[in-house]
Amino acid sequence: MNVERVNGRRPGYVRTLQAVLCLSLLGATPSIARAIDVFRTDAIVPRTAASAFADIDTGHPCQFGPLEAPLHLAEAVNRGLCENPKTREAWANVKLQAAAVGVAKSAYLPNLTATLQDVRDDSATNVRGYPRLSSGNRSTVYSGSVSANWVLYDFGGRKAALANAQALLAAARANQDATLQAVFSTVATDYYAAQAAAGKLASAKEAESIARDSFVAASARVTHGVAAMSDQLQAQTSYAQATFNLAKAEGDWQAALGTLASDMSLSLDQPITMPDADDGVMPDQDFMASVAAMIEEAQSAHPAIAAARAKLDAAMASEQQTRAEGLPNLSLIAKYSHDNQPASLGLGQPQFAATGHDWYVGVQVQIPLFEGLSRTYKVRGAHAQVEVQEDTLDEARQQV
Repeated sequence: MNVERVNGRRPGYVRTLQAVLCLSLLGATPSIARAIDVFRTDAIVPRTAASAFADIDTGHPCQFGPLEAPLHLAEAVNRGLCENPKTREAWANVKLQAAAVGVAKSAYLPNLTATLQDVRDDSATNVRGYPRLSSGNRSTVYSGSVSANWVLYDFGGRKAALANAQALLAAARANQDATLQAVFSTVATDYYAAQAAAGKLASAKEAESIARDSFVAASARVTHGVAAMSDQLQAQTSYAQATFNLAKAEGDWQAALGTLASDMSLSLDQPITMPDADDGVMPDQDFMASVAAMIEEAQSAHPAIAAARAKLDAAMASEQQTRAEGLPNLSLIAKYSHDNQPASLGLGQPQFAATGHDWYVGVQVQIPLFEGLSRTYKVRGAHAQVEVQEDTLDEARQQV
């Protein structure tokens, strides 16, 4: 909505209208945006950063209470999938691409534009020597118009843009799955590393206790003259080595706990109690699959390959869109305007109150004739991007 200023001021009712519009936009924009999601893009986006996993998407996903003691693998993985910045970033990218799909679908709808003007007109004409021809008029002039533009045909430009957005959305969802799998693997690996570090620490404590008892016993035997000094020195060396191993095991354990806490986006000094080393998850027979079968399944369903394939589809659609943008497009246009511009019979004559209106409806064809050869290079660039994505797909298959 365009409103002209007159002498640095806006008309009173226009200022009021603008204030109401600003308040309504500030107060209701988020809820309105959700309410008018006619393309249902929200249904495409997962509820949480980890709701792609079945065990998360039940009850109240990604809502946690105090940390379990001892901490089990399931909770560690759930917290990591929900709170890890990488998974949340991948989730945000899915929401971004879902919104892009809505934008691409909106291109099929008409555009409506309303314009209001309310101006104070103060005009004066002074004709030297002929005062009868001089005139002065003051009036308040308003005008309003509504225009519409609806693209009917554009040689596949909108279709290609929608295909590009949908492919990028598929790539974002595949990237989210790949990120969830990577974080799942990282958290599980760090969990078992912390559990193993706790077991090594317990073993080091036991070894240090045995070495200390051996050193005390050797010292007593030397004091009573029943053992050589070399036995005491050897026991003392073993005790010192066991003390060093205990300190190292304790440091490794604290580092492993800090890494696990970081995976779950917790404070690094968060107290974590690990279960016993033998309280773990053992792989079953289904896990022991052949390497060939695993590779074949990975190449057909791995998220990284799905993401690369979707990006290739998006690049191909982008090339088609770039070509279509250089072709003509057909639009339905319409406009209606109304004003109260005063009328005058001629120079020096008074103005009379009058109203007027204007409207039209028709078909518009836009034909790009010359764009400085930029379209040629844009098409070449889009085709090169297709080749890049083809190589990326081959690289993803090789890595998987």
